[in-house]
Amino acid sequence: MTLIISALAAAGLVLVAESRNEFFDSKVYYGAVQYWFRDGGMVYDWLRVDTPYGFTYPPFAGLVMSPMAVLPFPMVVVLASIGTVVTAGLLVWWLAGPLLRRSGQPLWFAFGIALCVVMSFEPVRETFSFGQVNMLLLTVVAADMLFGVARGRWWAGAGIGLATAVKLTPGVFILYLLVTRRWREAGTAIGAATGATVLAGALFPDESREFWTSALWDTNRVGSLSFLSNQSERGMLARLPLDAVESKVWAVCVLLTLAGWAWRLWRAPDDVVGGLALTGVLGCLISPVTWIHHCVWLIPALIRCLATLWTAADRRPAYLAIAAYLLMTSHLTWVWENRPRPPLELLGSNIYVWFSLALLIWTPVGARRPAAVQPERILA
Repeated sequence: MTLIISALAAAGLVLVAESRNEFFDSKVYYGAVQYWFRDGGMVYDWLRVDTPYGFTYPPFAGLVMSPMAVLPFPMVVVLASIGTVVTAGLLVWWLAGPLLRRSGQPLWFAFGIALCVVMSFEPVRETFSFGQVNMLLLTVVAADMLFGVARGRWWAGAGIGLATAVKLTPGVFILYLLVTRRWREAGTAIGAATGATVLAGALFPDESREFWTSALWDTNRVGSLSFLSNQSERGMLARLPLDAVESKVWAVCVLLTLAGWAWRLWRAPDDVVGGLALTGVLGCLISPVTWIHHCVWLIPALIRCLATLWTAADRRPAYLAIAAYLLMTSHLTWVWENRPRPPLELLGSNIYVWFSLALLIWTPVGARRPAAVQPERILA
């Protein structure tokens, strides 16, 4: 009965989000790909009717999405929805499996509850209801880190590179490979990203030229930086009266954030799961635009923190994870979307930013593990 109630609650939250978002991003992808492959238009010229939103990804992403040119839109929605649920399940199994085994409950029951908890997380239900690609990219990167980098496989880094060729933000994990001196893996990641980009450039030279010289730099295509859903450091600063110095303050914040992240990794270069967790948080903080659905990259850090409830004497990271999950999932930050805004706007309108900073500082890292670590034992 508990599992049924949890499943119904998660489904209800997802349906509420879907009624608000109506697979908006999938409609953008679908319209742009149709315009590109079926109508012969320039993909970066296409905008959804009555909006400033168009295709913002590199041409290689369009190549990956090209089946949309022949699939009916309902099928695209079905496949995207299944993909979000499946990838959420994989992440739960990979990252939280040991916790579930120690729960004292049947594994199938514990896994089901954990999956419902993850699906209820606001960034995940936003990814589902927008029809976004975040969970897929996170899963590709996590698989590369856990099964490739942690085990020293020859192909380690390829998943990170391909994810970067689809959407630039996973490129922060190439920086992780460089900071932790994993030169071979970094070379593989750079090679995979470059190869995919060159392939797309050879197939679609006009689109590639347009993206790299124009569309990439047009911030109007992604919406206003000050919009509440932008939960990056840049978004927080854009909501403050700092117009004259905003970009300079942001640059300082990014440098400080990078320094803190690099220092923590330098102290624990062998902790691959800790690196996955911290780098996911870093990407959310330093990206110019981190919509709430991008914050699925916080999931590894939340799980790593939650694990201390069972595995460490200091349980404060677990309490941080629980508080972060509850406040993010509550949809509370949207109270500050419109004027007149209630008090404590600096705190309330930046809930994700503050918790991301806290996770960057207090997510436990440092467990020394051999290169051939088994992913199912990562949190053991």
